[in-house]
Amino acid sequence: MRLLIQPGDGVRSLVKSISGAKKSVEIVIFRFDEREVEQALANAVSRGVAVSALIASTNSAGEENLRKLELRLLAAGVTVSRTADDLVRYHGKLMIVDRSELYLLAFNLTHADIDRSRSFGLITKGRDVVQEAVRLFEADTKRIAYEPAPRKLVVSPINARKELAAFIRGAKRSLAIYDPQVSDPAMSRLLEERAKAGVQVRIIGRVASRIPGVTSHKLHIRLHTRTIVRDGLTAFLGSQSLREAELDARREVGLIFRDVKTVSQVLRTFESDWAQIEKEQVQETPDAATKLASKVAKAVTREIPEVAPILSGAVQEVAADIGEVDLPVAKMEEVVKGAVKQAVKEAVKDAVEEALEKAAARAE
Repeated sequence: MRLLIQPGDGVRSLVKSISGAKKSVEIVIFRFDEREVEQALANAVSRGVAVSALIASTNSAGEENLRKLELRLLAAGVTVSRTADDLVRYHGKLMIVDRSELYLLAFNLTHADIDRSRSFGLITKGRDVVQEAVRLFEADTKRIAYEPAPRKLVVSPINARKELAAFIRGAKRSLAIYDPQVSDPAMSRLLEERAKAGVQVRIIGRVASRIPGVTSHKLHIRLHTRTIVRDGLTAFLGSQSLREAELDARREVGLIFRDVKTVSQVLRTFESDWAQIEKEQVQETPDAATKLASKVAKAVTREIPEVAPILSGAVQEVAADIGEVDLPVAKMEEVVKGAVKQAVKEAVKDAVEEALEKAAARAE
């Protein structure tokens, strides 16, 4: 088993594997703009390799590009199929070469995912896993029911909730999680339970609402992987977030594995990212949301009417209750306006970040 770490050499590795294919290449596509990979697929066809592409019927704001891609691949001699519309999305990403090597990817074949995002991909020649991926590819291509073999692949919406819940529940010491959107209530409760049991739970990504005992940070670069390392020994990598839609309503594909070297690589990357985040928090510079919030807060406080008369009345009421007091109204006015400004700033920043999170979730 080998690990691809993005930003990195995802394209180079994929192109090399496609270029070395002898009999077949089977690829599932959700988003795609890597022309080098496209050319490698066309070149494989010209060498006599049977190339099959299963392309998503829909994604957010990208269907026109998918249809154009279908036409280009068809013109190159690729056998093209389109996913069914029985699920909200077909969001899995994988490639099978010669039915002996599986690329299970958390990233799309796009410049943004490969060159500008933190993500991972697994390359395995494990016979059972590869054959299970072939069965899934054939089922989705032919639009027939897929029944997963026990404990081979994590496939939404069939067994993902059950498998990932059991995986999380089995944590004894630690859970290191990359996830762009943790929001499923049942999964959040499981994480809270593990934290209460003394498990260190850390999340790099976004959490819809605070989970007691769980520490979360946003990554310093774009995040596009769903990965969990349990107790430093076992890991999950795939396309499903701990989010209801991705567990229950979409085709997502992942794998739970225990390869020592690969798990260690993922964990080292997580620890490096975590350390970088904490370092940047010490030297924090305002992000776009913070800057916008500051501008709005300043504008709002400029429009606040004089509060001195209100404060004077409040001071008199306090004096009537507790006796003579010396409360500087001017100073209090400054404090009140400062509190209002801070409250507005925080509210605006939260609203902007929430809007960005929802937009990112809709895009996937």
